[in-house]
Amino acid sequence: MASKPAARRLYLLRHAKSSWDDPALADHDRPLAARGRRAGELLAEHVRTAGIAPQLVLCSTSARTRETLALLRLGGEPVVLFERGLYAAPARVLLERLRAIGDDVDAALLVGHSSGIEDLALLLASRGASLGHLREKFPTGALASIELGGEWRRLRPRCATLADFVTPRALGDAARTP
Repeated sequence: MASKPAARRLYLLRHAKSSWDDPALADHDRPLAARGRRAGELLAEHVRTAGIAPQLVLCSTSARTRETLALLRLGGEPVVLFERGLYAAPARVLLERLRAIGDDVDAALLVGHSSGIEDLALLLASRGASLGHLREKFPTGALASIELGGEWRRLRPRCATLADFVTPRALGDAARTP
């Protein structure tokens, strides 16, 4: 009897708002702005309450992606890989990287940049209550949670469900609501 393909979860996180205070800094080296750090704290609380605990984290090497990831204070002991090839990578490059994930990983987090992260989310997700919201805008600090079936190496367009999509603004609004 054939076994059912394992359900997998992919989290796609666009780095939080970066600073443009030092125009002499290379794009790769720009840190988070104060607004980005506040958004990171809101995301960290969401990650804790939602029980998000990826086994693998793939993160661009840019300063702003690394800082965003550090603010999350992920639980468990995920394997964290900082990869230069993820810096400003387009969706097709990100998809190929995801296809190389081993099947022992059930949950992975990819921390990257515009427009690759949002293009990848839209490429993979064909359904989900928040899909319209994601299509409107994937702002800095936004997190898409995508449900996948089967093996990573078989990822293809429109194979997934957008299970959740949160933005720092929505998280901040929720935190202020009594």
